[in-house]
Amino acid sequence: MLLSEMKEGQTGKIVHVGGNSILRRRILEMGILQGTEIYIEKYAPLRDPLEMIVRGCHLSLRVEEAAQITVDGVK
Repeated sequence: MLLSEMKEGQTGKIVHVGGNSILRRRILEMGILQGTEIYIEKYAPLRDPLEMIVRGCHLSLRVEEAAQITVDGVK
């Protein structure tokens, strides 16, 4: 499942971070690494961007960026 497909309140684990090298590096530097647990806090009113909690920090990503991240074990 892609991160952009998750709904508010769901939790999952990062399996793969894709994208071009610049985008991928930026995402990895934010702490979104393989095996990290992620929680979708909320979406903006027009569903872009999304706010998530990663390692206790609130982060926001555009939906098109979140579509580059694969997640597993969604609850």
